[in-house]
Amino acid sequence: MSVSYTLQLPFPSRIFPSRRNSIDRRLVNLQILHSSNESEQHTENDRNSRSQDQVILVERYGSGTIKRYVLEDDDLQIRAFLEKNDPTSKDSKGSHLSDPKLSWLPPILKEFILPAGFPGSVSDDYLQYMLLQFPTNVTGWICHTIVTSSLLKACESNSGHYPYLGIDLRDCLRRWVSKDGIGAVGRLFIGGRFGNLFDDDPKQWRMYADFIGSAGSIFDLTTQVYPAYFLPLASLGNLAKAVARGLKDPSFRVIQNHFAISGNLGEVAAKEEVWEVTAQLLGLSLGILILDTPGSYPVLVSTWACMRLFHLWLRYLSLSALRFNMINLKRARILVQSHVLHSRVPGCNDCNRDENILSWQRFIKPRIIFGVPVEEMLGGGRSVSTLKTLLRIYAREKYVLMVNQQRKDFEVFVSFKAGATSVSVLRSVWQTYWLHENLNVSEDLFDQLAKSLPRMDERFDEFIKQLDKSGWDIHQINLRVPKEISIDECLV
Repeated sequence: MSVSYTLQLPFPSRIFPSRRNSIDRRLVNLQILHSSNESEQHTENDRNSRSQDQVILVERYGSGTIKRYVLEDDDLQIRAFLEKNDPTSKDSKGSHLSDPKLSWLPPILKEFILPAGFPGSVSDDYLQYMLLQFPTNVTGWICHTIVTSSLLKACESNSGHYPYLGIDLRDCLRRWVSKDGIGAVGRLFIGGRFGNLFDDDPKQWRMYADFIGSAGSIFDLTTQVYPAYFLPLASLGNLAKAVARGLKDPSFRVIQNHFAISGNLGEVAAKEEVWEVTAQLLGLSLGILILDTPGSYPVLVSTWACMRLFHLWLRYLSLSALRFNMINLKRARILVQSHVLHSRVPGCNDCNRDENILSWQRFIKPRIIFGVPVEEMLGGGRSVSTLKTLLRIYAREKYVLMVNQQRKDFEVFVSFKAGATSVSVLRSVWQTYWLHENLNVSEDLFDQLAKSLPRMDERFDEFIKQLDKSGWDIHQINLRVPKEISIDECLV
């Protein structure tokens, strides 16, 4: 439906020239004439006439509605056309205030569950991730309900079936609190020892958190079979789940920061709580229904196992939907390999899709070991000539790279000089992949190391330009330089 408003305005003739010289310039009132037309033919005529008139202002509303202010031929009247949102129109597709995929959703609900300005205020992968995250959280709370039921039954068994142990309700509560205290040590250890891991690969550590949490739940389920060992089993379970939480929380903070492209991290976190609490209520309700269904302990464990596997699969899908534009070591390997082999780099979507969330760096080929002592790089010896040759080859670089000649498969050692940066790490990865593709075992190794550097200099600037054109954030290369060992060259 099209609604038009005709506004008769007191425009001075010096601003808008007119043939009506008799109009009072002191006129300050507006005559507003309202007309409504539901005919499709009339709407089309309005659009044709608007194309001939001059559009001086367009208002866009959060609901997708558009209001156009058109200056008519006589230059004295402005007509306002109110148009409802049409998901198929170009204006709707170009608007950052509405999303055609959610046009069916009531505006009040959309504002309740999504950040303001969606989809323009968050990254492109936000909605897909949240839609997959919701059933993941539901299945997680179902598993939590089943596990908690087993713990409570184990406590009941301790109190009721082992009276000779002198266990009463207060002792059961002490055991319950004790397991929580022992589990908290896990979070303390993770935060203090491995705090630098999560920025590099949040997807991997978020996935590992669910694996470790699943292992902890197995200990909790076992307490119902061995209630006399409630404290050690429950403590091990809580320790594992605390370690999982220590991995989960920092990783998810990095993911939330990735979503908040408009600096709205607080709002993104708040809306995530809305999704999480809704999933929690639904998961707890379904979990209670499962517990109310008659069944033996093996049936309950089988239900938990099936639900947990489904949960892990959904978690993997949700993490695979993330599309980071920052370069970590895994994505750097994919980008460098593509450039060395094909002289091009994949975009963010293709690279994130090819990234293996579960793989460890030590198992990725070719193998690169960073932060190696010089003595180990020289093969356990202290050859002065070898060391001088390496320092001469890498005089202009902030790192020293050496191929491990004691292994049959290809492996390189990399040591970094003082002042090395993330770009230095990226250059060492590029050189590694070039050597992996072009190394000839029949030729002198040092000659090939020296040959690889000019090749890298010729193509590395082009590589960076391609990264920038493909949408990668070349100012946020998240490749950590090992701080344990660094090389300081001394002039003799």
